[in-house]
Amino acid sequence: MNFNIDFTGEFFAFFLLAVCAIVGAVLAINFEKVVHTTLSLAFTFVSLAGLYVLLEAEFVAFVQVLLYVGAVTILMIFGIMMTKHQGEGKEPGRPLLEALAAIGCLCLFGILFYAIRSAGFPAPAADLPEDNTLSIGKLLYSAYAIPFELVSVLLTVAFIGAVALAKREEEDS
Repeated sequence: MNFNIDFTGEFFAFFLLAVCAIVGAVLAINFEKVVHTTLSLAFTFVSLAGLYVLLEAEFVAFVQVLLYVGAVTILMIFGIMMTKHQGEGKEPGRPLLEALAAIGCLCLFGILFYAIRSAGFPAPAADLPEDNTLSIGKLLYSAYAIPFELVSVLLTVAFIGAVALAKREEEDS
């Protein structure tokens, strides 16, 4: 196995962003207050956007920040603020189940680490376009215009359905 690593600025940026993403995800799972969970999830989303920038996928990073950090996180915070929360008892800890989950996670990490380190990644077949956002925009509004419009209609219908369900629940209570 080849473990030669070049300690460049890109490596340190990747390592820092990866650690931030993992810490944010673990905190999102472990926090008890939903607001704290939402904020740690937003932290994870920002870290992932930074990883996308390192991969030279600026458009995906922009969409990540715009949709997930902006829209989804704000929507979750509004949902938290608009709902009633009754104090519910905390679930008792299950040490055996938690230990088995930790062992399973470590095994999965080992398998994935081995698979990635032993895999041979082929070189890209073609050069990537210089301005990938422009290329995505051209494809989106030419070859994929109809699916793009269908997705916008689907999202609008889903939003209207969510509002209708919320209104019905409000009237029932």
